[in-house]
Amino acid sequence: MKKIIIPFFCAVLFTTTVNAQNATSVVTSATASVKSKLSPQQIIDSYLNALGGKSKLEAVKTTITENTMSIQGMEIAMNTKKMGNKFKSVQSVMGQEVTQMFDGEKGYVNQMGTKSDLPATVIPELKKGKTIDALGYDAANFSGVTVEKIDGKDYNVLTSDKGKFYFDVATGLLYKSNTEMGDAVVKSYLTVDGIKFPENIEAEGSGQKVVIKTTKITINSGVTDVDFK
Repeated sequence: MKKIIIPFFCAVLFTTTVNAQNATSVVTSATASVKSKLSPQQIIDSYLNALGGKSKLEAVKTTITENTMSIQGMEIAMNTKKMGNKFKSVQSVMGQEVTQMFDGEKGYVNQMGTKSDLPATVIPELKKGKTIDALGYDAANFSGVTVEKIDGKDYNVLTSDKGKFYFDVATGLLYKSNTEMGDAVVKSYLTVDGIKFPENIEAEGSGQKVVIKTTKITINSGVTDVDFK
């Protein structure tokens, strides 16, 4: 079997919010932006409230996310465990496994018996990770808020040196984001214990198109430090 090339961002993409990403293939009719009177903090607060509330999100110490990922004509099963900034993602396809792991300080990718360290360039950002990715948003990183209309709907847009993040004006939820890691659109959310998680995501990165469907999320159970050794 040929070696499977899976974009690195898929390991942490939407265990909660996506570090996600532009998807002109699935989103059209964007218009020019206008400045909003709202502040970045207000947009972030609205997002956290839409997901279930900041206190409820902070009470989540671990998650196990089970996904199916369609890529290059293959259907891949993915299981991702998270605890703070630690994660371990195992992707299974055609009897083979690809493991991506970060222990809070360093990590690796093990693909078909070949183990390699995670790129040093991604380590600083991974160290900032949260069990619930949305809690990592910092208003200080965004200069202001603009409003863009996409297919007739208004979105509040936060822009930083990491990319652009589009939040539905009506719901407060993250809809899409554009980052250097790729492009992704959250098509739907599912609710587990009163918290919303991305359910269906269409993403593109490293020249690959990926559809990710979340089938199950387990909160605060089944994850220990041993998982990241």
